[in-house]
Amino acid sequence: MTESTPDQILARAQVPSANGRPVRKDEIEIHDRGVYIESWLPERRSRRKPLLFVHGELAGSWLWERFLGYFASRGWEGHALNLQNHYWSRTVDPTELTFETYVDDVVACLNRLGPTTVVVGHGLGGLLAMKATEQAPIGGLVLLSSEPPAALREPAETHELREVPDVYGRGRIGWSTLPEKLLRDHRDLTLADVLRIQHLLGQKPHESGRALRAVLAGIAVDPRPFAEIPRLVIGAGLDQFVSEPESERLAEWLGAEYEPFGAHSHYGLVVGEQSHQQVADAIRGFLEANRL
Repeated sequence: MTESTPDQILARAQVPSANGRPVRKDEIEIHDRGVYIESWLPERRSRRKPLLFVHGELAGSWLWERFLGYFASRGWEGHALNLQNHYWSRTVDPTELTFETYVDDVVACLNRLGPTTVVVGHGLGGLLAMKATEQAPIGGLVLLSSEPPAALREPAETHELREVPDVYGRGRIGWSTLPEKLLRDHRDLTLADVLRIQHLLGQKPHESGRALRAVLAGIAVDPRPFAEIPRLVIGAGLDQFVSEPESERLAEWLGAEYEPFGAHSHYGLVVGEQSHQQVADAIRGFLEANRL
């Protein structure tokens, strides 16, 4: 049997169809911000709270496709935004984008979806979700390997901030290397997963260095808005961006439930063909326990 080429493997890396109830797809555009939201909805409306999925650096709504299918087939409407200059949202000069720009994108989505929305954030998206909650009420919070706020991190040295380029791409986060090396470092991902992530992270630098410098310097977050809402933090034992102990400290700081996944990587929590299911099941249990 002939060996498959990377292009053939990538072509087969389709997000599995949702098992459960039928799903329909829709979209929302926030025109004044140029933000595009990808929505996966149950065929029949339910009383479950809407979910807003917030991606991190260099990503987009594609990051959440497995989760969107999983939850929509089980009665939750899921909405995955694309921050400005990411995936399907409008193209702008990344040097003009700031952390505050991204927070305003999230706030605009929350204002559109309503105050009962449960926000699910990954990486940088988790920190954006926490900051956005200072401006818009939410119904619940789920953080997956979230970047920590200023209260939980040592601020970067001046020389470290200077080393961050104004615009950067997947090379800075280690995803321009050979797929074989990525497979060794992310043991919960398949080759198809790795090729898909590499492809969708983009070929060209497009992430805002200004936003990253702000994160590294420390983003102050007020924990008081979370006191009255259900909250869950998830950590990943193989995460090379946000360590599992960092996620646990964030859960303690927020007074949140904590769920560690020792054999999961940063992207494996969400994108992994096999690994995402356990994480989705844990989030589903949290939502059902809190009637969200």
